[in-house]
Amino acid sequence: QVQLIESGGGLVQAGGSLRLSCAASGRTFSMYAMGWFRQAPGKEREFVAAISWSALRTTYADSVKGRFTISRANAKNTVYLQMNSLKPEDTAVYYCAARSAYSSNTYYSRDHEYEYWGQGTQVTVSS
Repeated sequence: QVQLIESGGGLVQAGGSLRLSCAASGRTFSMYAMGWFRQAPGKEREFVAAISWSALRTTYADSVKGRFTISRANAKNTVYLQMNSLKPEDTAVYYCAARSAYSSNTYYSRDHEYEYWGQGTQVTVSS
């Protein structure tokens, strides 16, 4: 069982930055592929970014490419999402997700592929 706790959300002006963190429990965090998803009011949950457990491979949604960076610190059981040049359309609840991965360089970009989810953290970008 893995428990995920997100933090770092808040209110920021357009053009600003935030860094989200997701702290995971469990001894085998280093063998979990991780992802970030978001859900805006009235919209379906959408993929944002994912990282393999080796951290060597990452992928991003087109809407955030070049502005967001996903990273992880396996020694700290933590995955991060650095968000720069934020836009009002980035406003959403952001969720961290995890799943076990047998390949060190595999990432997953579809929400049904993930086993564990955090409770979410609100990000609001004002114009």
